[in-house]
Amino acid sequence: MSIEFQVPDMTCGHCVKTITGAVTQAAPGATVTVDLPSHRVIVTGAGEAAAIEAAIRDAGYEPSRV
Repeated sequence: MSIEFQVPDMTCGHCVKTITGAVTQAAPGATVTVDLPSHRVIVTGAGEAAAIEAAIRDAGYEPSRV
């Protein structure tokens, strides 16, 4: 199952690294795919979408589920 988020305030490689780290810490074993130009984060193999969204928010970003 994949969970997709729009993260409009993700703008650079540092953002990608921060979000990827936060998601993998919240959902060990999940695969994180980031499309920076479209500000999309796709998480595959994760549990609850709410936990992933909370991890991204805790990292300082404003995700919305797509």
